Amino acid sequence: MTSADRAAEAENALRTRHFRRVWGWPSTVLARSGWPADAGQRVHWHWNYWWQAHVLDCLVDAQVRAPSDERAELISRYARSIRLRNFGRWTNEYYDDMAWLGIALERARRLVELECSPALDALAAQLREGWTEDAGGGIWWRKNDQFKNAPANGPAAVLHARLGDSARARELFSWMDSTLVDPETGLVWDGLRVDTGELVKHIYTYCQGVFLGTCLELSEVDAAARTVAAVAEHCAPGGVLLAQGGGDGGLFAGILARYLALAARRLEGSAAAAARQLVLDSADSCYANATPAVGGPLFSPTWTEAVVSPPPAGHPARDLSVQVGAWMLLEAAATLS
Repeated sequence: MTSADRAAEAENALRTRHFRRVWGWPSTVLARSGWPADAGQRVHWHWNYWWQAHVLDCLVDAQVRAPSDERAELISRYARSIRLRNFGRWTNEYYDDMAWLGIALERARRLVELECSPALDALAAQLREGWTEDAGGGIWWRKNDQFKNAPANGPAAVLHARLGDSARARELFSWMDSTLVDPETGLVWDGLRVDTGELVKHIYTYCQGVFLGTCLELSEVDAAARTVAAVAEHCAPGGVLLAQGGGDGGLFAGILARYLALAARRLEGSAAAAARQLVLDSADSCYANATPAVGGPLFSPTWTEAVVSPPPAGHPARDLSVQVGAWMLLEAAATLS
């Protein structure tokens, strides 16, 4: 089976198990946040704006992999449905959330010709307002907060770069590079509590991915290669990217895989080869440890461990985030075949 076939299976599985109308309205669709769905999930009461942004981004991946009129129309409906479920707004209180939706919409506009310029303008304006000179620069994690972190500054930098604002993207990169990179390991720490000056030195695959993405958009080749090497040494035992649980953590390794695949295509030499191998080995392990379920494979939150179907109550494999993270990985691997 080819990498593209695996990605197609993941797409079908997620669409079958999770995609439903929003509140029964025609011409709407979002992904339920769990499967099997509980009562709140069945009516999309459980709302994760940034999970939905990544579903939209994966639909764009799928459309690039295998273009179809049906999916192009689905992408348009999906974007509109995010705004509907967000009570008529594109924005919210979290700068990382808004950056992720902006990235997905920008790719949809550029690669699938989705008309979404007003949404992108609104999101980019919010991100620009999130910048302050506190602690030397950077944007906040959320409004009225005292935390600046890689999960907000990384995707914001990627979006600004893709929208042509390379100056702001480079400011965000410089702040992260000077503030959040561990000089000993090359890994990217989580963030900085501005009010106390405390560096939060948690290591998440998420942070490595968004910093790597920033490096690639700005052609910071040395920093990108350093990050790939750090990930290979510290975040991928046995060559498979580390799992970081369910909930939001279900997306973390998939995000890293997305930007490792981009690194494999944009870098040269050993860094490109290492990035490529991390993605392909992770994809092989993820797929091998999936189990048959309604619509297609059910993926484990830990790509080196098997999962049962249907997963029991409370198991992270029930989370949309875990299934989208695996789909994202398999789409990334398909770009390398």
